[in-house]
Amino acid sequence: MIHHLDRETRAKIAAGEVVTRPARVVVELVENALDAGAETIEIDVDGDGTERIRVVDDGHGMSESDATLAVKRHTTSKLHDAADLETVETLGFRGEALPSIAAVSRLELVTNTDTPRGTRVVVDDGEPTVSPAGRAQGTTVEVTDLFADRPARKKALASPKTEFARISAVVTRYALTRPDVRFVLRHNGHQTLTTPGTDRFSDAMLAVYGREAASQASAFDASRQVTAASETVTVGIDGILCHPDVTRARRDHVHVSVNGRALTDHRIRRAVADGYGTLLPDSREPVAVVRLSLPPAWVDHNVHPAKAKVEFRDLDAVASAVEASVRDALSTADLRRSGELAMDLDTSLEPVEASSVFDDIRVIGRFRNLYLLCEAGDELLVVDQHAAHERVNYERLKEAIESAGIDSVRIDPPASVSLSATDAALLEANRDIVENLGFRVSEFGGDTYRVEAVPAPLGRPFAPDALADVVADVAAGDSTDPRDELLKELACHPSIKAGDDLSDADATRLLERLGSCETPYTCPHGRPTVLAIDESTFVRGFGRRSGRQG
Repeated sequence: MIHHLDRETRAKIAAGEVVTRPARVVVELVENALDAGAETIEIDVDGDGTERIRVVDDGHGMSESDATLAVKRHTTSKLHDAADLETVETLGFRGEALPSIAAVSRLELVTNTDTPRGTRVVVDDGEPTVSPAGRAQGTTVEVTDLFADRPARKKALASPKTEFARISAVVTRYALTRPDVRFVLRHNGHQTLTTPGTDRFSDAMLAVYGREAASQASAFDASRQVTAASETVTVGIDGILCHPDVTRARRDHVHVSVNGRALTDHRIRRAVADGYGTLLPDSREPVAVVRLSLPPAWVDHNVHPAKAKVEFRDLDAVASAVEASVRDALSTADLRRSGELAMDLDTSLEPVEASSVFDDIRVIGRFRNLYLLCEAGDELLVVDQHAAHERVNYERLKEAIESAGIDSVRIDPPASVSLSATDAALLEANRDIVENLGFRVSEFGGDTYRVEAVPAPLGRPFAPDALADVVADVAAGDSTDPRDELLKELACHPSIKAGDDLSDADATRLLERLGSCETPYTCPHGRPTVLAIDESTFVRGFGRRSGRQG
């Protein structure tokens, strides 16, 4: 039942403006629908979301009295007093969503608790109007003219395609972490995402990422004991993990929820990636869905005005439990890295006509087929062979592109590539930039795109599947020149990998070319290529007076 919160409880709720952009409206309405026990949630968005957002659910609905109170400030059915903040088990506990949305838009709510007559509540200019309405059990909320009287906030929004991409990302997170609920997302009347609501992670993965990713994914279910302040509890950890061959350039495709709330918690995401360990190729991130279930008292949901973050009683202990569970699940599923290793130094490295600062280096050994051990004067140099080769390839590509631009080659027949709803929205938002990089892409229906041409700097074509990574890089805007991320990605794939066994001659040629680079001491991603151990380190360690005494 909806009721007013007392003054003490209101004072303890994190203050702040919830509705900052259209995606926040979607978050609040979807979470309310989930709290209402919805089995199907349909989201319709027009334009950037300020024109119209409509969320329809088949949850338990509200009575007329509850619906009338729900649009007023400081009312909720999810808290009774301040003590409940310590053990909250709902998503929209703050009770501020509907009035906060209504304060910056026109809001219409139609709801029914499976009675002969439902209720319509319209809030326009702050005044609610209540009338009877026909509707089956559930709730429909339609938000229009968002930020109409907040011109500064509306002006601060990104392009309509970018704002919809944010909405799509929100819906995708919940669709993956709540596979028991059927989600439908439409944009301007066009369906961009639908999940079946079968309660199987694999079906949700198929709907979002396509058949290739879903066919190489394994569900898991684990539990771990964690201890903090002398209290030990069980953390439930389940989800689905894609094979290490199915990767992305960024960690955005690690989807995490805590006690049902979908989050972008960086520490937990990192723990998932750490669980993959060396199974992941360099500079790649996994595709995974991981859900955490903890006692409510171990998680504080009231630390962020927009509920975007939570605070754990012991974050490190929880993260360690996640990492261990992912590692064990991958071991059980026997997901080992596969694929061909690039070994062809002669074709991927061209002779460099320049004197090398590495001329006096001598390769004296290897360590784990990862690092070259080299003697250079009074120092022992340790060279990461993959990072070194990436640097050489990157500078060679960059020099060529600066003078000739990025060539594009046609694919005949065109390749079919599946994009998630979020990636598809990002593609449409950044299509001009992506096409300027050398891709030619057209819609083919559903989540499938036809890649008709790919960039091919120096005659080395990109794989069509790289489209999703390039779209993510462009959308992130980390580089002032989107071509730079493209070159970094291209430099990585043909590079010598960890585990490749180089001959002395190949290793020597690699070092010569590394020494000729403009920036030889880091790879394109900023990691070091060379570490040095001075002879004095060994002298001190072995208790010698000089490095050559008997």
